[in-house]
Amino acid sequence: MIKVADSRKVGGLRWWVITLIAIAAVINYIDRQAFAVLWESSIAEELYPGLDADARRTIYGNIGTAFILAYAFGQILFGRIFDRLGTRFGFIISLGVWSLATAMHAFAKGFMSFSFMRVLLGLSEAGNWPGAAKGNAEWFPTDERAVAQGIFNFGASFGAMISIPVIGILALNFTWQTIFIMIGAIGLLWLIPWMIIVKGPPKKHPWLTESEQNYILSGQQNEIALDEANAQDEKAKSIGQILGFKESWGVILASAAIDPIWWLFVVWIPNYLTNVFNMDVKGIVIYGWVPFFGAMLGAWFGGLIAKQFFKKGWSTNKVRKTTIAIGCAIMLPSLLMMASPGSPVIAVIIMAVILFGFQTAVGNIQTIPSDLLSGKSVGTLSGLAGMAAKLAAAGLTYVVPMVVAGGNYSGVFIIGAVLVLIVVASIWLLCPKIEALKTT
Repeated sequence: MIKVADSRKVGGLRWWVITLIAIAAVINYIDRQAFAVLWESSIAEELYPGLDADARRTIYGNIGTAFILAYAFGQILFGRIFDRLGTRFGFIISLGVWSLATAMHAFAKGFMSFSFMRVLLGLSEAGNWPGAAKGNAEWFPTDERAVAQGIFNFGASFGAMISIPVIGILALNFTWQTIFIMIGAIGLLWLIPWMIIVKGPPKKHPWLTESEQNYILSGQQNEIALDEANAQDEKAKSIGQILGFKESWGVILASAAIDPIWWLFVVWIPNYLTNVFNMDVKGIVIYGWVPFFGAMLGAWFGGLIAKQFFKKGWSTNKVRKTTIAIGCAIMLPSLLMMASPGSPVIAVIIMAVILFGFQTAVGNIQTIPSDLLSGKSVGTLSGLAGMAAKLAAAGLTYVVPMVVAGGNYSGVFIIGAVLVLIVVASIWLLCPKIEALKTT
């Protein structure tokens, strides 16, 4: 509930900001998932009627790889954009461009034109994640950041969950060209409340109450820990300086290991259900949302359990590592079980458990940049980690058609289990203590 202190002030403004960012994540996933559903429902048959399932899967995988590669480089690009221009203008550029790119899919005619549109979409959609990390660092004290990240990840998971049935239902009633234009327009509408509500950062926002401003700024422990005497921390660190910390590499490697697990399901669920269980678009609508419901619950769980650990007086280091360990312990056996699920119902339920564990862990991995660095460098480290994550995801997406030739997906789930072990090793070995980094 909004509490109005006077005609110019709005209480709880930080929650409105993160809610808008979460809504942007919903739009983000609807826009990106549309291609996966529409490919299976109509695009593949319309554009490539003479090709078999393996050949179509290869074309789809190559287009998906192009998207994720662009998404990878967009992470570092928008990391710098957000650090230089701020959260407000960063989101205006990112979401404005990706909405136009989504609508432009309606004019694609084949592999090259679809690849171009997906590259443009990937570059611009990438801003959502470093933007969320930057907004989180700006608008929340340290002990609320996992909750705020959980809200954002909830938006991403909710968007991923509803995108499959929403696009599937639309596909039963509209052409794929019309659908791309419709969903592209939604993002442009989001820009209106964003520009009205997010007028600036907490230090300068005219609507922020004094009490909330003090609460946000006094609780940002990493900025306090970085002493004013350390003058170079007043400026954004260079990429070279950031990479000089082994903790940065821990975040980057953990992100590169965990993110392909998410993309395995985001990119391939419709294809998996179609080829393994012979589902049509109606079957995809019925079953395809279930895994992302688990992810949505995991986003909440990861944030809330971290908040409870902080209330117990645990250090940031202990909270992050414990929560990440819980998520990985959930994922590891579940991924191995996916090698032979038996039925579509069991398969999507196991997927839901995997993505629950994924979101429990990843929300806390994504907050580590703001635990380690000052606000002026958070977006850059987040962008570096995001770029590494998406490069790894692109690599897995590219090899999936080779691994699953003939329709057997067991191999990729075993790969996913190995990636979970790499996540744990990266955080525990390269981040011995998660705390504000000081230049020596």
